[in-house]
Amino acid sequence: MKKWIEAHPNLWQFILFNILSNVSTITRFVLTWIGTAIFVSVLQMTSPFQFLIFDYTSAHSNGVGGFVTFLIAEVVAQAVNFFVQKNWVFKSNSDFSKAAPKYAVLAIVIVVVNLVLPGHVTELCVGRLGLNQGLASTIASVVNTLLAVVVSFPLLKFWIMPEDQKES
Repeated sequence: MKKWIEAHPNLWQFILFNILSNVSTITRFVLTWIGTAIFVSVLQMTSPFQFLIFDYTSAHSNGVGGFVTFLIAEVVAQAVNFFVQKNWVFKSNSDFSKAAPKYAVLAIVIVVVNLVLPGHVTELCVGRLGLNQGLASTIASVVNTLLAVVVSFPLLKFWIMPEDQKES
């Protein structure tokens, strides 16, 4: 295995990125389940919510509770992901004060997209496909996760946490 890793370091890094991204993915899923249970089911925070590009107004989008759930899940998952990727995947010695703001830009883009999509995905799953709220929320998280991988790996590897950074 060690010889294969040495022969294919970029492929190994991508595999490791995907495997270790599951730390933040698990964080996202757990917080989505907890948030849906608390904000939607228990507290009934299902009033329609719309602010700028965030539209949680459909009958099946979970309203303000859905928005709050995904906001908390995404922010925490992105914070976890920064340290996992920097320390374990890219083993980057990039200056934290330079890498963190770049990652924040990436995370904001990912969080905004991941807050916009769930309302639409949940509406599709519940309203058109007839799935239950829990499964619809899980599917929305899967869509968010896949999109985040496609966008974040190249940006992390080449812009935010490039290898062989000189210590400043």
